[in-house]
Amino acid sequence: MSEELILTREGYDKIEQEHEYLVAVRRKEVAERIKEAISYGDISENSEFDSAKNEQAELEERILKLENMMRNATIIEEDDINLEVVNVGLTIRVKDREYNDEMEFTIVGSSEIDPENHCISNESPIGKELMGKRVGDIAEIAIPDGSIVSFEVLEITKK
Repeated sequence: MSEELILTREGYDKIEQEHEYLVAVRRKEVAERIKEAISYGDISENSEFDSAKNEQAELEERILKLENMMRNATIIEEDDINLEVVNVGLTIRVKDREYNDEMEFTIVGSSEIDPENHCISNESPIGKELMGKRVGDIAEIAIPDGSIVSFEVLEITKK
């Protein structure tokens, strides 16, 4: 039983592009490596063959994972996003109530996280607590060290 995967359109398109590349390009490249390794003779002691077969197994595993992700994806279309409440695909500006620092996060599906660009998962502790909040709402977030961080939602916008 597979879990539903929530993605933005951009995230789904990236997965689809990677899948197409792996199927159309990488499979052929790996098949060529296997063919070349077989041409070296005895495959029982052929490290090139073993390496190529391992690469093929990893490639096929990644292709299957991407296919599963696409099959189970729920795509959040930009036009369907309600700017009244925090949801996947939206950028949220919050204020840490203890330190008065302002931060901005974009809420994305779990496969799209990118901490360097402040893209956090809707399944992360912060993302979970922010989901469904409105401007002015307070999100109390338990962090791993046991303390609580309190964020006030200041603004909800599209990316």
